[in-house]
Amino acid sequence: MTEASGAVVREEVTRTVEWVDTDAAGHHHNSFVLRSVEAAEARLFRRLGVLEAYFGAAPRVRQEVDYLSKLYFGQEATTVLELEAIGRSSMTFRFQVWGEAHDGGPSGRVERRLAASGRFVTVHVPKDSEASAPWPEAIRAAVEAGDEAAHGEAPAPA
Repeated sequence: MTEASGAVVREEVTRTVEWVDTDAAGHHHNSFVLRSVEAAEARLFRRLGVLEAYFGAAPRVRQEVDYLSKLYFGQEATTVLELEAIGRSSMTFRFQVWGEAHDGGPSGRVERRLAASGRFVTVHVPKDSEASAPWPEAIRAAVEAGDEAAHGEAPAPA
């Protein structure tokens, strides 16, 4: 996978909007979306087997979110996270957070709809460093193997 490849490594997680996730306006607080995206990110790197190497060394350097519709207490929300590209020291992700059909909206039933979408970029900053550096081979290999698995390709022989 290269910066221009367009290849995708994907993860999905579904969470329930809890009371603590809502605000005075009666719907989700913006932090619910960010935490849901981080949960999907953690699940992705856990599945790839490099969670400990990634977290703590991959700060966000850019993030954008479009909030498109409300989520309500008790509603299920599905976050879809996709790795768009991996560069020398950066990764670019895109995400969508979908509010699932729910009977607890202020006017009754709410159909499934896109609640938020966006993108973020992380960079590899090794522990005890202040500057970015190339991704470790273990992370790069795990992401590339995940990409091959996502596209039905067998990994290359060792």
